[in-house]
Amino acid sequence: MKITVIGGGGVRSMFLAVSIARRAEALGITQVVFMDNDEEKLRIFGALAMRAARRIKPALDFLLTTSAEAAVKDADYVITTIRPGGDLARVEDERIALSCGVIGQETTGAAGFSFAMRTIPVLAHYCRLIKQHAKKTVKVFNFTNPAGLVSQALRDMGFDFTYGICDAPSGMLRQLTKVYAQKAADTMSMKVYGLNHLSFFEEITLNGKDITAEIIHDERIYSETDLRFFEPELVHHLGCIPNEYLYYYYYPEKALVNIQAASGTRGEVIRDINTGMMSELSSKNMLDASEAEIDGCLAIYEKWYGKRENAYMSQETGVRRGTSWTLKQDEGGYAGVALNFIDIESGKNASASGMVLCIPNDGAIPGLAADDIVEISCEIKHGKAFPHHFNAIEPAHFELIRRVKSYERLASKAIINKDVKGAVDALMLHPLVGSYSAARTLARRYFTANAGYGGK
Repeated sequence: MKITVIGGGGVRSMFLAVSIARRAEALGITQVVFMDNDEEKLRIFGALAMRAARRIKPALDFLLTTSAEAAVKDADYVITTIRPGGDLARVEDERIALSCGVIGQETTGAAGFSFAMRTIPVLAHYCRLIKQHAKKTVKVFNFTNPAGLVSQALRDMGFDFTYGICDAPSGMLRQLTKVYAQKAADTMSMKVYGLNHLSFFEEITLNGKDITAEIIHDERIYSETDLRFFEPELVHHLGCIPNEYLYYYYYPEKALVNIQAASGTRGEVIRDINTGMMSELSSKNMLDASEAEIDGCLAIYEKWYGKRENAYMSQETGVRRGTSWTLKQDEGGYAGVALNFIDIESGKNASASGMVLCIPNDGAIPGLAADDIVEISCEIKHGKAFPHHFNAIEPAHFELIRRVKSYERLASKAIINKDVKGAVDALMLHPLVGSYSAARTLARRYFTANAGYGGK
């Protein structure tokens, strides 16, 4: 089996490589290709990831390349995690939004529209190559943000072999699992519905018993999980576990004030961390370095990435995770989501069948169109994902989902057609913009900023 990663020179490529290596034998993975058009990042992060993977699985055929065509040739699965424009474009996206008095978060905020303007044309180019050169049964797992909008656009363009993935739902479940210190034989599962970064954990079960009410009244989760960003009263009011990104929708005034008062935006923090990491690693020859030298490089990576993890959502919420982080603690992240699909599809793991993906609604959430991309619990059968159907959704939850979904559909159309008026319509509808004057300014400035990203 061949797995290709487009964006293999990214900072988070380490998690992909390690996760794939750990599960390669069980899943029958024989070849891994990391592709990136940034040769320097591929040389640093791609090569370091490859060295880390080979420590786990020395016999794994692991290749690095800048050729997309070679990378996807005969691939069984492709994971896309790209960032056109790099960290500098992200910073500009956020600053443009803030100058309009709007939250600039790159998935839920207005900056997500700009990011999607760059990623959708590039991903469409890669999808065309994949359709031409990969195996006919290929599946593409897209982690590139904003995953919901990007997944909608790719499906709108006819790329029905694409699936959106996100590690937020599985990450929350892992956090809850640790709080409850489960025994090895215990099983915790969840039912999730909504959109990417706008989802609700309607039900959490432990060994088949619904413990949602117990969880939301457990004081520990407000200090030991990312529910630390929310007031317990809000979670009690919702009656379910919210995706941490719902913070932006439920506390928009706090988020905006906190971001404006912070010493830098999230994008600027990430830029500085990545710059520091690259500065320390740039002189290293990862391919020929000794094992002792690789140990030193991994320590540098761990130091800088730990800063990134602890700063997660801190500018927006004023709350830091404040826990130590090591590479050994990583449990797969978005790589784990993609590999879980492969595991279930293989049929080798008889106990696994469900997971959370971004897929077409197909009647799962009443009131949404069949081809609306939703983030939802689903079953994997015969190589296809079937969403769990939710018949009674809280009206207030549905209204927020419906409005953001309407924004995503309009945004997808506007980006594909390069339509400024359509972009204004989309941004006016966005709950965190909601203003014609702001939407008009944002649309014009984002189209100008992204004029060079028209795809290939």
